[in-house]
Amino acid sequence: MILYPAIDLKDGKCVRLLRGEMDKATVFSDKPHEQAKRFEEAGFHWLHLVDLNGAFEGKPVNAKAVSAILQNVNMLTQLGGGIRDMETIAAWLEAGINRVILGTAAVKNPKLVMQACRAFPDQIAVGIDAKEGMVATDGWAKVSDITAIDLALKFEDAGVSAIIYTDIGRDGAMEGPNIEETTKLAERLSTPVILSGGISKLDDVKAVKEAGVPGIEGIIIGRALYDGSIVPKEALALL
Repeated sequence: MILYPAIDLKDGKCVRLLRGEMDKATVFSDKPHEQAKRFEEAGFHWLHLVDLNGAFEGKPVNAKAVSAILQNVNMLTQLGGGIRDMETIAAWLEAGINRVILGTAAVKNPKLVMQACRAFPDQIAVGIDAKEGMVATDGWAKVSDITAIDLALKFEDAGVSAIIYTDIGRDGAMEGPNIEETTKLAERLSTPVILSGGISKLDDVKAVKEAGVPGIEGIIIGRALYDGSIVPKEALALL
């Protein structure tokens, strides 16, 4: 199981939101590339990046910060937020991003996901962010009428490398992950699932591991790493 430390970018800074609300952002670093380097030195191999401004505006906004991260670390990276067309996908992959995450585009333009998976095998993930089981889009500002499971099933044969499932109600709230809903999703899919939202202590990581769900292949951790609730060395050793 892979641990993905998260760097959420807002106005060029590394922040964490509470339940996806942009006006409740806590700034942890004004030099995200330095934070990325610290994660690399701690022993993480993957990095989860989100362009928060981009998610709301529908186009890349924090490209400068992402580029600085890519120039300063040798980690594998996955990036989401504001990626809505083939040109942007291709540009990020060419810049060095290893996996592009399509979220809003997966709901509004599923054909783009299919096209991208054909053009860039194993380099496209679908981000499914849900409020009470229903998919949210546009930086979580809008809630659709499609369930997380129904959306995920649309891409079962598309060649998606992973489904990143975030329970918005848990994200940044430090209230524990929604293992039950993530398990339900993973058990319906052959596509690997990455759990996101609510990891607040080492026992949460242990709980995901002990759940023993074969389809859950990764965990994204954000705020708990920044405030010291989870020590990287201990979490990595556990898995």
